[in-house]
Amino acid sequence: MAIPYRVRLKICCIASPDEARLAIRHGADALGLVGQMPSGPGVVGDTIAAQVVQATPPPIATFMLTSETTTEGILAHQRRVGANTIQLVDAVAPDTYAQLHRELPAVKLVQVIHVLDEANIIEALQAVTNGADALLLDSGNPTLAVKELGGTGRVHNWDISRQIVAQSPVPVFLAGGLNPENARQAVDRVQPFGLDICSGVRTNGYLDERKLAAFVSAIR
Repeated sequence: MAIPYRVRLKICCIASPDEARLAIRHGADALGLVGQMPSGPGVVGDTIAAQVVQATPPPIATFMLTSETTTEGILAHQRRVGANTIQLVDAVAPDTYAQLHRELPAVKLVQVIHVLDEANIIEALQAVTNGADALLLDSGNPTLAVKELGGTGRVHNWDISRQIVAQSPVPVFLAGGLNPENARQAVDRVQPFGLDICSGVRTNGYLDERKLAAFVSAIR
């Protein structure tokens, strides 16, 4: 049975313009560019990230993943990269969203929620109230001494994610441990606006065209 709506696809951990072109060729709606993180894979330098942004045609979105939590740090990162979307992988102060919107009115803000328990439902809805344009549900753990802010390859509790999707007035992406084998189940169970994938379509760290094609086939 066909999925009843078009699930958007974000390919994360893009490491080069060549990987960006491969992802776009297979139907990516968005590309993820991972900035400096306390842990996890996929980090790409700001110079390469900027090259990918400059080479990406509209309407493809470019998501800059930043672990910066101050308005000044986030703005400085975005100016180096130039992405049209900022993915905040850590919690920020409530007034940060308004400050960023004021300085970058054309740039969208996506807040990552690391799903650990039902308290994250309140956290997610509060981020929207504060000004997040979209949410992305991932499987990190920001409470650890060395924060996990993504790229864990783990599946979290999709029942909690489904509750967030049902209550959110803004689009919600689902990430965390997705692969060609579980992608369809994820869509059916969570019903997200989009899926975000990194390690599930990679082999030895490189974007794998065969896995990417299988993933796209599973959701479309």
